[in-house]
This record gives sequence, C-alpha cells and structure tokens, in this order.
Amino acid sequence: MKKIIIMAAVALTLFSCEKRENPLLVESSAPFGAPEFSKIQSKDYLPAFKVAFKRQREEIDAIAENEEAPTYANTIDALEKSGRLLARVQGIFFNVNETDADDTMKETEKIITPMLTDQAAYMTMNEKLFMRIRTIYNEKNLLDLTREQEMVLDKYYRLFVRGGALLSESQKAELLDIDKKLSLATLQFGDNSLAETNAYTLLITDTKDLSGLPDDVIASAHDRAEAAGKEGWLFTLQKPSWEPFLKYADNRDLRREMYLAYTNRGNHDNDNDNKALIKEILSLRLQKAKLFGYKNFAEYQLEDKMAKNPAAAYSLLMKIWEPALAKAKQEAADLQQMIYDEGNTFQLEGWDWWYYSEKLRQQRYALDANELKPYFSLDNVRKGVFMVTNKLYGVSFRPLTVAGVPTAPKNAELNVNADAPDVYHPEVSCYEVLDTDGSHLALYYCDYFPRATKRVGAWMNNFVEAIHLDDVNEDPVIVNVCNFTTPTGDTPSLLSIDETRTLFHEFGHATHGFLTKCHYPMVSGTSVARDFVELPSQILEHWAVEPEVMKQYAFHYQTGEVIPDSLIEKMQRAGSFNTGFETTELVAAALLDLEFHMQSDYTDFDAESFEKTVADKLGLIPQIAFRYRSTYFNHIFSGGYSAGYYSYLWAEVLDADAFEAFVESGDIMNEELGRSFRKNVLEMGGSEEPMELYHRFRGADPNPEALLRTRGLVD
Repeated sequence: MKKIIIMAAVALTLFSCEKRENPLLVESSAPFGAPEFSKIQSKDYLPAFKVAFKRQREEIDAIAENEEAPTYANTIDALEKSGRLLARVQGIFFNVNETDADDTMKETEKIITPMLTDQAAYMTMNEKLFMRIRTIYNEKNLLDLTREQEMVLDKYYRLFVRGGALLSESQKAELLDIDKKLSLATLQFGDNSLAETNAYTLLITDTKDLSGLPDDVIASAHDRAEAAGKEGWLFTLQKPSWEPFLKYADNRDLRREMYLAYTNRGNHDNDNDNKALIKEILSLRLQKAKLFGYKNFAEYQLEDKMAKNPAAAYSLLMKIWEPALAKAKQEAADLQQMIYDEGNTFQLEGWDWWYYSEKLRQQRYALDANELKPYFSLDNVRKGVFMVTNKLYGVSFRPLTVAGVPTAPKNAELNVNADAPDVYHPEVSCYEVLDTDGSHLALYYCDYFPRATKRVGAWMNNFVEAIHLDDVNEDPVIVNVCNFTTPTGDTPSLLSIDETRTLFHEFGHATHGFLTKCHYPMVSGTSVARDFVELPSQILEHWAVEPEVMKQYAFHYQTGEVIPDSLIEKMQRAGSFNTGFETTELVAAALLDLEFHMQSDYTDFDAESFEKTVADKLGLIPQIAFRYRSTYFNHIFSGGYSAGYYSYLWAEVLDADAFEAFVESGDIMNEELGRSFRKNVLEMGGSEEPMELYHRFRGADPNPEALLRTRGLVD
C-alpha cells in the first residue's frame, strides 16, 4: 500500500507541471464523439479520474441536497445524467488497459481501484439521496411511468439497498472495507493470470518436433520466434498457439508439457500463484453476503437474476450434465480404442484428447479442420456477420479509415474517409453502424489479434454508453476484442470454426449494444440480467455454420471459390462430434463456480483440493479438465461472472429455442422474425423483465430440449 501512495504522490507532482490540456477532460472533436486516442497519453488517466470523481460527487450532492420534493425527473433522471465524465474516462481506460496497458496504466489501475469503490459507496450510502429514491419507489404506482422508467427505478432501489443504504453505520464501514479488499484481490488475480500466460513459452529448434503441425501453424510459430529474437519456432499459451499444438503435434511429450503448462497456470507457488487469492476472494464474498442476510454468496448473487436462486441454476446444469458426461465417456472409449488400434498401449490422457479426437474426426468423416480454414479468412467472416445482421436486423456497416496510428492493420480495408476516428492500436479497425434508413446508430471497433499486453479471451465493451434524456444524447461506441490467429506473410488471418463462431458470438453482444432504443444507461444495451445477456450473442452463432449462410461468405482466400458442398456435408455429419467433451468441460466449470460460491465456511478451504472434491462428486473423468481450472478462472475471480458462469448454458436454452423459430418458419434468414428479435430483445435492453421480452418474441416458454438437440446429446 505504501508503494501505491508514494507513486500516486510522484504522479501528482508530474501532472502539476503539465500544461497541455487533458484530452479526457474536454469534449471530443472527433466524428460521432469518438475517443481521441492519438491525443491521450497514459499519464492523462489518473488526473482525469480525479476530476471525474470530484465532478460526480458534486452532481450527487446537488441531487441529494435538492430542497424540492423528490420527483422522477429531479432524482432518477438527474442520477442517469450524472457521472457522464466518469463513465467516459472509465470506458476508455479499462478497455485500453485490457488490451494495451503499459506500466503507467497498470499503476494507475492499482491507485484508482479502491477509489472507484469509495466513489460507488459515496453514492449508494448517501442517506439523503436514498430517501429521495425510496420516496419515489414507494409512490411508483401513483406515477405515470413508462415500463422502462419502472425498471430503471427498481434497479436504482436495488442498487442502493445492495450498496448498503439500509445497513447501520458500522455495517456500512464493514461493507466498504470488504469491497475495497475485493476490488484489489480480483485485480491481482487477473494480473497474475496474464503474467502466467505470458511467462511460458515452448521453443522448438528441431524440425522433427514440428511433425504433424500444419504449415500455417508452423509459419505463425516462426514469426513469433522471430519477433522474440529467437531461432526456431515459438509456441505460447495464447489459444491460437496452444490449441492447434495439442490438436496436431505428433510429439506426445511436448503435448503433455504444453497441456500441463496451460492447465496449471496460477498454480506454481510463485509470485503469480492464485490459490491464496481464491480463498481471500471467496471469504470476502461470503462476508458480504452474510452482511445482507444471505447464507452464501450464490444466494446473494442470483437473487436478481432470471434463475433467482442457486438451486434452479444447479438443476438446469445437472439436466445437461448427465447426458453430456455419458457421451463424453463414450468418446473417451472411442479415442482409447484408436490408441490401441495404432499399436500403442498407453492410456488416454488430457493431452491426448485434442490430438486423437482430430484424428478420429478425419477418420470418421474425412474432415480435416485445416481443409476448412482457407474458406474462413477473417475479412470473409466479418463480411459474413455483417451480411447476416443486415438481412435480419436491417443494419449496415461503413468502413472507416483509421487515423492516428503509425501503420495500417494487416489486410485492412483502406477507405478514404474524412470523418474517420483514430484508434488505440494499428491492428484495430473501425466502422460506422447505419440503420435501415441510413441514419447513424453507433461506432464499432474491432481488435482481433493476440498481444502480450492483451488479456486472453474475447469480449465486447462500450467506450461510450448510449443515453438519450432531454438535452443529453450520446450514441454508443462499442468494441469487440478477440485473440484470433495472426496473419503471416501474405497469408491473411484464417479462422478455425471455433474462432468463426467466436467472432459471430462477440458481434452478437455488439448488436445488443448498438441497436438499443433505451433512453437510460441503467437498462441500455447489455445492461440486463447476467443470465440473459448471452442470448443475443449465442443465437448469432447458429448462422455462422448454416450451409446457406456459409455459401454467402465462406470463399477460399486464394481462389475465391465458394466452400464446396462436399465440405459442408462433412461438417454437418460431424456436427455433434466431440460435443460430449465440449459440453462436459463447460458444464463442469459452471458447476464448479456454483459450488465455490454455495459454501458457508472457508476456514480450512484449499482451492486445489476443493476442485478435486467437486470433480469426484460429479464423476468428471480424469481425461477432461474443467474448462477453466480454479487458478485461472478469470470469469468468476476477476470478471463479472461470479456464481454466474451457468449463464452461458441458461442463455443457451433460450438461444437454441429461439433459433428453432427460424428453422420452423422454413427460412433461417426470415426478415420478419429477425426484425421481431431486434424489436423485442435487442432494442429493449433491460427495460422489461427478460422472460417478458422472450415471450413477446417466441410466444411461449423456451423448451430445454432444443439445447440438447443442438448439442447432439439427444436424438
């Protein structure tokens, strides 16, 4: 802590000598109000946060001290309009920090993390402000409110109650202390995970150890080694590197080394070890839950979600778990038989699964994943998702030339636009999103390739959130961040089917953001229940692999040939291949998350032994690991999915059933249904209860059988 305080003092001294205008504190002059990345320096963020904190507190004080009787306009509307500067600084800082942080930004994050906790508490523990909200809340049936306004009011009331408004002064102090400790612990967990991912490399110098690896994988590894100043071929724990290595490398010993390095991240008894942090985080969360009268954190967390309680989420997962595990066991037996058929005597292990399942896929279906990749160049896939959303939702995309960076992205679409905003990295591209009538909807940024400064995974975020209240009007500015296969030489980025689905998935989140028609940021775009937010993303994945859709975007990057029917047929025949493995590792992780947060005592807790206990309880076979093992389960220990990883499967019940509406119509590109999904789900954000919105689109409750059919777990 002392180190942080000293660095903050030094930073303030430096900033006091700075005479240039802080670009984060002035209105953007860029097109559409886009962030002016080229003007922002890392040292600008801390002073900008300090000014933004001060301004929001002044705005909160003005609302709380207003002598007029509380009304929706002078309290709720005023709260939604307040803190806009802070929201903008946060939106820019945290997105850039997760993709291109330098040492200054990392230190800034450590300084502002507890300050953000204090800032939130300043609002939610303000007794006068809460009294105004409670007065309006108690009189809401007498007010002529829209459904959106009712939802915003309800969310504010819950926000304040869960923020400590009804606690005693001593309990408020305890809650603030818990939240500060949690914010720092979860921050450290994420930093450790990134450090562990970057710490391991596998350098191959003997060409025989490259046996089995495809040419594009070898070329990427060579480029990686060259960039690191090494001779040979370099492999890392970034997914575009480790996954094809485990899938194709003939050297079993090296596969074992890579697999163990990946599955033991954060579990090495070094400075990046996350086991103690897991216990600390879970203990603090339990303290917080008990402060509000809940038995465990899972109950506290799910109370305002669609599932409502851990039992409902657990029950859904177990309905998927049983058929998934049964299929995974059969898949393991098939792979073991293949090992024997090759004349080997060893038992199937985790580092063998990808390798032998790929061989079995080729044997059974004559389908080599590398046959597919030439048809799925990044540019083609992006055009494909643009085409689908244009057809279904009526939106179009205008590419904008990026400015403010030294070089253009590889394979970028170079259009000359006088109104092009700048970007934060040369590999980022930008589009204007246009509505059916050609009017402006949003700005959309894409950042697709791995970097040492970028955390692993894929996500969507807002640089600017939408707000349309009186004289305050801002359209959304959205970014998709992924970690796809990097271009090499003259070869563009060629995506696997998994990466293709990921691009469609994250773009689905983006559509939820830029199609919002909500007025209030509190319910705009993706500001919905966590177990509903994955519906727009997961439903879009279905179109990625539909034959008639692929024929409109999957063209060979060299010849321009459309993907042949023979390959599509092979893909369809192999559609449910290995889904036992894929579903089992996913459901296991969701169940592990719930088990972590359903405990009511962590006195003698040990993350590693607890994980094993859960695996044994579930009957998880040893050849399959949890999709995310405890020590690198960022979703739940440094992200927003604590006691909520089940959301992916909860939402998959919805998306599988919703997509069947298109199938049942006889036209998967049914514009009428597409517009209905846009109007009743995407535009509505959290302005109504999620199931109300779903019913309005589908006309009935979702059928869980659709998910099992989609995953090939039932006939």
